[in-house]
Amino acid sequence: MSDEMVPSALRLSAITRTFRQADASLEVLRGVDLEVRPGEMVALVGPSGAGKSTLLQIAGLLEKPTSGQVAIAGQETARMGDRERTQLRSTTIGFVYQFHHLLPEFTALENVMLPQIIADRPKRVARERAKELLDQVGLAARTSHRPARLSGGEQQRVAIARALANAPALLLADEPTGNLDQGTSDGVFAMLQDLVANSATGALVATHNLDLAHRMTRIVEIRDGRVAAVPPAAA
Repeated sequence: MSDEMVPSALRLSAITRTFRQADASLEVLRGVDLEVRPGEMVALVGPSGAGKSTLLQIAGLLEKPTSGQVAIAGQETARMGDRERTQLRSTTIGFVYQFHHLLPEFTALENVMLPQIIADRPKRVARERAKELLDQVGLAARTSHRPARLSGGEQQRVAIARALANAPALLLADEPTGNLDQGTSDGVFAMLQDLVANSATGALVATHNLDLAHRMTRIVEIRDGRVAAVPPAAA
């Protein structure tokens, strides 16, 4: 299948989002168009309060836009009910946040198994997939450790493995290394970059770290409610 025939991991078309505040309204997104292709990592930059998190919430089907279209892996979502959106989100989208949000009572292996179990994957298959992913992120020897026994960087590696457990078409990350020191951040990001480059997953990564943004496939900036590509010379 040619690249032209492969559906986008994410396509946002004319997305708007307006919030009501007492007698006023706040227009956060004003006609956003954005595409993320499989295998590419797109940096989403912009000043605080510009709407990066809102855009990620809409892309992840956690929030509905005021208007516009969201398509995930070629599937239009505007007419989907809550159950359909939840199912698509659990099987097709992975999330990585600044804080790992691992379940403290579960081991690293169990944390990575969990989204697969929720998606009705057999436990045996989920366990093997979790072991494989933890090996890929360098934690093969830490599978039985609970989060409290892992370093910050190790916890975030588990979170990334968990996000990729169901082989999502789309990975959404919000400051995925923002809670780590510089050295650990570089290592975790390099691992994430390698995992995305060697899969069919497309990634949209919101970050304030321009050094990391420059290492991604391309950079887009959100400002005044709209998204625009940042030319390489200006990035």
